[in-house]
Amino acid sequence: ELFVQYLATYSYKHGRGKEKNALTYSDLSHTAEECETFQFLADILPKKILASKYLKMLEKEKRDGEVGEDDEEDEEEEDDDEA
Repeated sequence: ELFVQYLATYSYKHGRGKEKNALTYSDLSHTAEECETFQFLADILPKKILASKYLKMLEKEKRDGEVGEDDEEDEEEEDDDEA
């Protein structure tokens, strides 16, 4: 309970909470990303992104993964040829 209170207070003071007189998710995620004390929360409180950006990231990772797999197969074939 005290930890959550500290996180909320810290995020409010160091975020835009004072301007809006409210604590927002972006304040919490910014705190988790920027403050060394709370960096272990970065996976739990990620920054919000649009679904379209997320889908583009997935497509890019898929393309990069396919290229990486093709390279590995080529290397294996070359090793077999040398043997």
